[in-house]
Amino acid sequence: MYAIRLGDDGAELRPLEPWHAEEFLAHLDRGREFINRYVPFGSRAVDVPTAREALQRYADFRAADTAALHGLWLDGTLVGGVLTLNFDAEGGTCEVGCWLEPAATGRGLVTRAMRVLIDWVIEQRGIHRVEWVAAAGNEPSLDTARRLGMTRDGVRRQAHLHHGVRHDLEVWSVLAPEWRQSRAARRDR
Repeated sequence: MYAIRLGDDGAELRPLEPWHAEEFLAHLDRGREFINRYVPFGSRAVDVPTAREALQRYADFRAADTAALHGLWLDGTLVGGVLTLNFDAEGGTCEVGCWLEPAATGRGLVTRAMRVLIDWVIEQRGIHRVEWVAAAGNEPSLDTARRLGMTRDGVRRQAHLHHGVRHDLEVWSVLAPEWRQSRAARRDR
């Protein structure tokens, strides 16, 4: 369908579809413990049928215009992804998120992919407020929000139960005018 190059290092952003179930499962198996430290993303995908079900659920969300899932490939291998959640085009809000397997960290892949995704939700879909929600201890995720120029709105104390532990959730956001201003500043450098 499409592949958006994210630089000269072989990184691409592509749709992640149900027919990618085997590749998605292999990716999750390589990074399952790392990916699921703070969120249960993909935890129910334990074989090809359940991986396909997880991807189909996001395909259905895309069809309903409430979420979208995009994979990150590095040199032809699926290594992570970015997504929209709670997408409300009429209200002008959405949440964005990401995941990555350990071997792909430290390369700026999520930041580059998220810039493409946020540009699209703001400029093509008319979203005014983009939120980023992450567990307070998830420093790599919080660092990404900072690199994207988001503002920390606050903390939802002990709002997320994961692995039997209650985690604080930090809420970050960027508004469309702020995003456009920071994008223009990046171009001017």
